[in-house]
Amino acid sequence: MPSVLPDGEAVPRDGGLPSHALDGVASRPLGFYLHVPYCLTRCGYCDFNTYTSTELRGSGGALASRENYADVLIEEIRLARKVLGDDPRQVETVFVGGGTPTLLPAADLGRMLGAIRDEFGLAPGAEVTTEANPESVDPAYLAELRTGGFNRVSFGMQSARPHVLRVLDRNHTPGRPEACVAEARAAGFEHVNLDLIYGTPGESDADWHASLDAAIGAGPDHVSAYALIVEEGTQLARRIRRGEIPMTDDDVHADRYLIADERLAAAGFGWYEVSNWATTEAARCRHNELYWTGADWWGAGPGAHSHVGGVRWWNVKHPGAYAQAFAEGRSPGAGREILSAEDRRVERILLELRLSDGCPLDLLAEQGAKAAAQAVSDGLLESGPYQTGRAVLTLRGRLLADAVVRDLVD
Repeated sequence: MPSVLPDGEAVPRDGGLPSHALDGVASRPLGFYLHVPYCLTRCGYCDFNTYTSTELRGSGGALASRENYADVLIEEIRLARKVLGDDPRQVETVFVGGGTPTLLPAADLGRMLGAIRDEFGLAPGAEVTTEANPESVDPAYLAELRTGGFNRVSFGMQSARPHVLRVLDRNHTPGRPEACVAEARAAGFEHVNLDLIYGTPGESDADWHASLDAAIGAGPDHVSAYALIVEEGTQLARRIRRGEIPMTDDDVHADRYLIADERLAAAGFGWYEVSNWATTEAARCRHNELYWTGADWWGAGPGAHSHVGGVRWWNVKHPGAYAQAFAEGRSPGAGREILSAEDRRVERILLELRLSDGCPLDLLAEQGAKAAAQAVSDGLLESGPYQTGRAVLTLRGRLLADAVVRDLVD
């Protein structure tokens, strides 16, 4: 089942923020994340806050069923307008994720986007993305999304090999994600991403090469590639624990990452975050860049997380409890934390170091600065950017990014 929410202080009934969180808002970008928590089936590796019809049956899920979900989520967009008050900003990015957002009618996704447009306005050139399961869309659906204001779509491909998809419990047909890219282009989408996963038990180097070939050949302008993480409580974790399938080791993950970077670079994709490659700067996911650079975003939906001006909060997880909050006229917030200056400094290092631009060296404390100098000597940080005051990971540094971050934060 989905992972546990963190602890935190209570969120006010009206969702109100401390006054300091709204200081200087005009200088910070604002994005919206809209969470759609429904899936037809649960993939074996997934621990996201998602629910199948069986999991919702008899547990209050009818309060936020697929049929009325858009109406409930729009209530939170209106709440955001009240909480942010006279905030003058227009929304620069919208990202609809899940779950499988495209299980909802395209018109419902369009209404959710329309509520943001009505309450806040969309900035000129705003990036508007939805995730999509390849089997849940067709050309007519994609055309309706495009007409409704979406200009970027992200398809979950994961692998081109049927036996790998079976281990992941993915329910799409091999070849369908590639066809979806063509259909999205025909519908007028400016930017298209394919998500890949490497390191699945039973996946060979040849399988991974085939997946990369298929993804590149489909013609997206963005590819995300993530190492498989086996989360406790998932079906995949249980199968590995029973010895049904082997665990993939870290060396295999490293080899697959090197293969991905080499193949994507040769095809014209440049890395801009450890797990993300784009053909141009315009093709980068601007919404994710908001997260990585500590900007403001409002996450609407069950279990969604938000951040505004150093205040982070998260909603109740269950769709029924989420809908019940609005029925009772209160915020769905389950808890929040107010970040200290030190918290924000550490988070900047954690996130910005993963970017191709790196993080400023003046963020580092004394021990972190010493570790950065050593990391340059060890070939983990680029020497050129270091001389100009930035810590930028080398290719080897990307393979060891978590360890480098730990050293620089200390």
